[in-house]
Amino acid sequence: MKAIQLFAALLIGGAFTAASAAAPAPADSAKAEKIYKATCMACHGAGVLGAPKFGDKAAWGPRVAKGKPALYTNALNGFKMMPPRGGNPALKDDEVKAVVDYMIAKSN
Repeated sequence: MKAIQLFAALLIGGAFTAASAAAPAPADSAKAEKIYKATCMACHGAGVLGAPKFGDKAAWGPRVAKGKPALYTNALNGFKMMPPRGGNPALKDDEVKAVVDYMIAKSN
């Protein structure tokens, strides 16, 4: 009986851990928003040069369907007219990924 209770506790604890990892913390979201405004908004705010417009669910849908790893790769390495790291080489990988997550969240 104790083994079942332990197993159930581990499952529940894992579910809460996974849920908290999936949602960015408010501080992370604020930082991602700041980076978006400084680096990404110039193109994604208006949909310049084919960039999916921020908040446009229809434009982001097919891209999101390719999966986050593909979006991270494109953001980190550049894609079509988008320069690597949105043109800000000082951004760390985790910062770029956080901005991608932020833009996806605001476009769903």
